[in-house]
Amino acid sequence: MKLFGTDGIRGTANIHPMTADVALKVGMAAGQQFLRGDHRHRVVIAKDTRLSGYMIEPALTAGFIAVGMDVVLVGPMPTPAVAMLVRAMRADLGVMISASHNAYHDNGIKLFGPDGYKLSDDCEKRIEELVASGRSEVLAKPDKLGRAKRLDDAQGRYIEFAKSTFPKTLTLEGLKIVIDCANGAAYHVAPLILQELGAEVVPIGVQPDGFNINLNCGSTSPTALCETVVREKADIGIALDGDADRMLICDENGYIADGDQALAIIATHCQSSGVLRGGGIVTTHMSNIGLERYLHSIGLTLVRTRVGDRYVLEHMRKHGYNVGGEQSGHIILSDYTTTGDGIIAALQVLAYMQEEAKPLSECGKLFSPLPQVLKNVPYRGHSPLADPQVKKAIESAEKTLGSNGRLFIRESGTEPLIRVMAEGEDNSQICKLVDNICESVRKACNA
Repeated sequence: MKLFGTDGIRGTANIHPMTADVALKVGMAAGQQFLRGDHRHRVVIAKDTRLSGYMIEPALTAGFIAVGMDVVLVGPMPTPAVAMLVRAMRADLGVMISASHNAYHDNGIKLFGPDGYKLSDDCEKRIEELVASGRSEVLAKPDKLGRAKRLDDAQGRYIEFAKSTFPKTLTLEGLKIVIDCANGAAYHVAPLILQELGAEVVPIGVQPDGFNINLNCGSTSPTALCETVVREKADIGIALDGDADRMLICDENGYIADGDQALAIIATHCQSSGVLRGGGIVTTHMSNIGLERYLHSIGLTLVRTRVGDRYVLEHMRKHGYNVGGEQSGHIILSDYTTTGDGIIAALQVLAYMQEEAKPLSECGKLFSPLPQVLKNVPYRGHSPLADPQVKKAIESAEKTLGSNGRLFIRESGTEPLIRVMAEGEDNSQICKLVDNICESVRKACNA
C-alpha cells in the first residue's frame, strides 16, 4: 500500500486514502513510531480551512490518543508554524492537515518529526507498513490514553517568530502591501505580521468558507492580486498558497515574479550581507536557466535536485547551504526554518526592497528568464513514460534542443499527471517539442 507521495499523503477527501479510517490508522501508526520513553508524548496538529479538515482532524486525534499521545490542536495555521511549534514545545510529532495549493475537495496529511523536519522516506515507509499490518498490540491501556486540548496562543507565537526574522534595523513603514492569503491557513496571521512591522496592508483571500481555498486566489491564481496592487497603488503584492509554505510576488505594476526571481533576490541579499553559506543555492530541475546564469555572473553556484522541497532541504542540510527552494515559490531559509515558509521568504524580499530604497520593478528583476513551457497530461494506471513511442519523442526533442535548451519530464508526486517541461532560446520551438511529447503521452494512455 502506497500512502506517501513527495509531500505527505494527499487525495480527494472521503476517498481512499483521504478517509477518516485511514487518518485514524495513520495517527495510530505515526504515534507508535514516535513513542520514545516514559514521558507524556505530545503531537501538534494544525490544519488549513478545507471543509474536510473537520473530518480528518478528529480522526487523527483519536488515533494519537489511542496509542497514548496527548494532542495539541492549534486550528488553522501555516504549515511552517507546525514545524516551529513542534520544536518550541518539545513535542514528539507535528501534523499539518492540508493539500497545499490544491482545490478544496482534496486534502492531505504532512508529518514533522521532533526536530521540525519532514519525515524521511524510510520513516514514512515504516508508518505505511504499520498502517497496512493493522497491528494494535501497542494500543495504550485505559489509564494511559492521551488527552486533547487547544493551544489558544498558537497564532501569537508564530506571529512573533515570523517578525523576528525581519531585520530589527528595518521597518515596513511607508509600504502599502497587498497580501493574498488564498482563503487558507494564513488568512489571520499573515496580515497581522505585516501590519505589526509597520506596513499598510490590503488583505484579500481572507474569508474562508470551507470551499474557496485557492479558488481564483492565492499563488496559483494571482490575477486578483495583480489587479488589486494596481488598483490600490500598492508597492508590492504577495500571494500565499493554501497552507502558506509557498509564495509569489508582484511588483507595483502588477507584474509577477515567481520563485526563481525571489530566490535571486534572497541569494543576492544574503551574499551582500555576508550570511550566504555554501557558495550558492539549492533548487530543482524546474528552475530556469536564466537564474543559473545570473547566479554564475555574481560568483554563486546553483545546485539542482529532484522536484520536491524535501529533496532541496536534504541537499542543503548535507552540504551546508542555507538558501534553497523551488520555482513554485517554496523557499527554505534554514537559518530560520526547517521547511518552506511563504511569509518569511516574503519578509526577506521586503527587507531587500527597503535596503535598496527602490521599487520592486527596479530592484527585483535580476535576470531575464529563458522561455519555458510546462504542460501536464493526466493518466491512469501505469506510467506512460515507459512506452517506446514516448521515449522516441523525448529522444527526438533532446536531439533537437542540443546544448541550446533543456528538457525535463516526470511523473507528479502528488497527482496522476505527467509533467512535460522544455526550456530554450526559441519559444516556438519548445512549444512544438512539448506538444509533440504530450501527444505521444496521450496516445500511449489510450493505447
